[in-house]
Amino acid sequence: MYQLPAAGVTTAHEWEIKRSRFITLIRRVRSEAEARDFIAEVRGDYPDARHHCSAYLLHVEHANPIERSSDDGEPSGTAGKPMLDMLRGSGMLDIAAVVVRYFGGIKLGTGGLVHAYSNSVGETLPLVQRVTRAERELYTVEFPHSDAGRWEADLRARGVDVVTMDYGATVTYTLAIDPGEVAELTALLAAVTSGRVTPKEAGSAWVEGN
Repeated sequence: MYQLPAAGVTTAHEWEIKRSRFITLIRRVRSEAEARDFIAEVRGDYPDARHHCSAYLLHVEHANPIERSSDDGEPSGTAGKPMLDMLRGSGMLDIAAVVVRYFGGIKLGTGGLVHAYSNSVGETLPLVQRVTRAERELYTVEFPHSDAGRWEADLRARGVDVVTMDYGATVTYTLAIDPGEVAELTALLAAVTSGRVTPKEAGSAWVEGN
């Protein structure tokens, strides 16, 4: 289980230090290709900026995260690495940050650059809308149309995640639960449906929620 930025949202923040403008943009990315596309997009949006420094962290199932960063012309270690350190500290994965710098004519020095790029990402991270992604066990249940709406509402009210709905001769719901909680789900379904419905195993999947 881990947190990541909400889909379809780019979080932006801007500040200035000694006449240099720092514009930070953070977005969800699910692959290195998506991360590179995001960085290229920002370059296209701010083509006249001096630097487009970047860092990203990607979740890899059963392995360490992929970590990449770029100083993009700033002195080595003064931009990408501090940005990556801030992303690590956020607890999020599948996340990319790009900091655009418009040079203001006053050099910040090595320490000043590290502070500036760390602060740029650090001030933006609290603005990011987060969601949780967890591996869940999936089960299907079939409800008659006459009872489906009421039973679905009862399940949702009791915290069961309804992942998909398929309308046919009956209504088939795919439910997601935490690993090892099938006994609780079975008992809940028995209570809600007066023993008329039992869950059927349907594998597992990564599921997002708040």
